[in-house]
Amino acid sequence: MPELFHRKLERSAIGFVLAIIAAASVGGIVEIAPLFTIDETVEEAPDMRLYTPLELAGRNIYVREGCYACHSQMIRTLRDEVERYGPYSLAVESRYDRPMLWGSKRTGPDLARVGGKYSDVWHVAHLINPRDVVPESNMPAYAFLARTALRTADLSGHLAAQRALGVPYTDEMIANAARDAYGQASPNSDAASGVFERYGEATQVSAFDGVATQLTEMDALVAYLQVLGRLTGAAYRDTAAPEEAPDPTD
Repeated sequence: MPELFHRKLERSAIGFVLAIIAAASVGGIVEIAPLFTIDETVEEAPDMRLYTPLELAGRNIYVREGCYACHSQMIRTLRDEVERYGPYSLAVESRYDRPMLWGSKRTGPDLARVGGKYSDVWHVAHLINPRDVVPESNMPAYAFLARTALRTADLSGHLAAQRALGVPYTDEMIANAARDAYGQASPNSDAASGVFERYGEATQVSAFDGVATQLTEMDALVAYLQVLGRLTGAAYRDTAAPEEAPDPTD
């Protein structure tokens, strides 16, 4: 029986090393080559807006509590995912995510388009005790978020760090970060108007945790959840999605 080629290759040190290099090179090219066409493959989204300071704080809490370990933020092009979660995710929707939170594990559902799907009240109830609204849930409770005041003194630093990574926050946005965080969770305050001026009229301003007199980590996390999938309408324009993005105020 003729000796198999791979057995001959394995006995040749130089040949085996060259084969490994060739295989690794092919894998590297497959990963790197698409980057040369990224300007053509990533969609344009003129309506793309930035995370507000409150939403960014909520995103930091989302990361801190390890929510990404059980929830993905990437809807694939498979029919069952599109029918369950909504339009498949586009690269441009993660344009300002540092780091990106696409994930791959789904102990819980994908959250890429959870923004506007449920009311603020639902999210607060779900975070306080998930089993009150989803009896079969194995998600831990986060009731302490409603009792924990949000730190706003370092929000300007967070925005400045994001700008250093390429997110186009302006000096005005950075200087007013703490005020805008308070204003977004206090719709009747004078600070609320500044949020619309800097981040657009589509920005949701609400007493997210139901208490307008104090700013809590619950406000921040709910604000972040409510904006997921709503930073741009590109997915509803550039795909076959028949519906519009949900509005949590309806």
